[in-house]
Amino acid sequence: MIQALPVAPIEALTERLARCRAEQGRVFVLGVGGSAASASHLVNDLRKLCQIETYAPTDNVSELTARTNDEGWASSFIGWLKVSRLCKTDVVFILSVGGGDAEKNISPNLVEALKYAREVGAGIVGVVGRNGGYTAQVADACVIVPVVNAQHITPHTEAFHSVVGHLLVSHPNLKAAPTKWESAVK
Repeated sequence: MIQALPVAPIEALTERLARCRAEQGRVFVLGVGGSAASASHLVNDLRKLCQIETYAPTDNVSELTARTNDEGWASSFIGWLKVSRLCKTDVVFILSVGGGDAEKNISPNLVEALKYAREVGAGIVGVVGRNGGYTAQVADACVIVPVVNAQHITPHTEAFHSVVGHLLVSHPNLKAAPTKWESAVK
């Protein structure tokens, strides 16, 4: 899988995040299920290692469940992005297996969030599996994790969320702070 991972989209994603930081924009990482856990991890690394202001709506379970209960799942991320004042210097970063599909009602909250991001002119990037779904269609930069075994698309994609995330935060154009163990070993 690692040999089949495309390099150009990773470089494009790195460039978009570097531009976001230079413009003092923020990154909003969206994911559901296992991708939500990957989103939380990426938030930490982008903030700590790359010094980019970064957030994930799934890190606030109280707000997320209140929005879902009161407004519905499909609009749960839009409401959060509106309160966060998403704007053109910001980037919405999608971590997803399928990337969202409005017609099949798969991850409609991601699809609606991406429509809103386009409406306000925010950047869109992602790391997704399969064919990338809606995310790949609208993203400025999107890494599509290669399928090597159709029976394991979900676990492979979710594993590569972390692989690609770590490639990004260790990229010389993004990394702004040392990692602990590497700096401790002389």
